[in-house]
Parts: sequence; C-alpha cells; structure tokens
Amino acid sequence: MDHDVKQQIKQERRAALSAACDAVGGVAKLAELIGKTHAHVSTWKQRGMIPPEMAIPIERASGVSRQILRPDLYPIEEIRA
Repeated sequence: MDHDVKQQIKQERRAALSAACDAVGGVAKLAELIGKTHAHVSTWKQRGMIPPEMAIPIERASGVSRQILRPDLYPIEEIRA
C-alpha cells in the first residue's frame, strides 16, 4: 500500500472518530461511554487508528456507523446484501 493511500485512510479514520466524539460531546464523553480512557481515544485520533474491537462500541455510543469508522472491516456492500 503506498504512502498516500495510508495517509488517506488515517485521515478518514480521524474524521470518523472526530464525528463520533462530536456526536456525544467530546473525547472524554466518548471514552466514558465505551469504557476507555480519554488518553486511549486521543491516541486513536492522533494515530488515525481505531482498534477493530472498538468500532461497534463507538457506533453504539455515538451513532456513527461502523462502516464509516472501519470500512475495511465493515464494507458498505454488507448492508445492501
């Protein structure tokens, strides 16, 4: 995978996680709702990395779709099937 593609993926994940944080009132609130620390969520945002096992808890807490948070694991095509 080339560098530009990796950067694009990180940027998309940062945006998705930012949307989830905004939906619930901030990083600290999202962290509380998913049982993680503020530092965990902040680190994920900084790195552009959302752990696979956190996509569904974040979706449940924020309403931001797992397909947006981790499209590599939850392709939109699965919704249509």
